[in-house]
Amino acid sequence: MATLAALSLLVFTTAAAAAQAPAKPVRLGLCAACHGENGRAVQPGTPHLAGQDLDYLKSALAAYRSGARDVPLMRTATGALSSAELDELAVWFAAQSPVPP
Repeated sequence: MATLAALSLLVFTTAAAAAQAPAKPVRLGLCAACHGENGRAVQPGTPHLAGQDLDYLKSALAAYRSGARDVPLMRTATGALSSAELDELAVWFAAQSPVPP
């Protein structure tokens, strides 16, 4: 009986976590080339985005797109994206497991 209860709890917890996970953004590919699909940077010197604060990611992406943060590669990468697409990317990366220190 205890095993059944534990199994039921595990199934419920897993289903709840899956329901809360954001959908993978359609425009993730360009970001993934340097930052990794799950926000774990694959290029040396590129910051990890996994687990970053959502509001920070949203404001940083907006600043890159506007040119307030002057990084030509990031301005090019974000320039063609809508505000909704930037938000999807921020939500995705914020929801990923952070990289251990």
